[in-house]
Amino acid sequence: MLAEERDLAEDAQWKRIQQNTFTRWANEHLKNASKHIYSLETDLEDGLVLISLIEVLSGKRMPKHSKRPTFRSQKLENVSVALKFLERDENIKIVNIDKKP
Repeated sequence: MLAEERDLAEDAQWKRIQQNTFTRWANEHLKNASKHIYSLETDLEDGLVLISLIEVLSGKRMPKHSKRPTFRSQKLENVSVALKFLERDENIKIVNIDKKP
């Protein structure tokens, strides 16, 4: 059991490193949009920061989306708009995206 616990601890540390690395990278690009990510788990949930990041990286404006999403359905639609844009307009295949268990 000790080996399993060590593996889980190493995996958690690796995930934290990856999360911190991506957050720093995204914030470097988001400076151009005057936006900032503090937490990947919460700051991307309404799709607005994700849309801003994609706009900065692609140099393109995103299609119509909810600028002030309050309902869960509006937030999900914003994320969907961003992912569809990546697939359709940027030819980026989105795989293995699923909700948390």
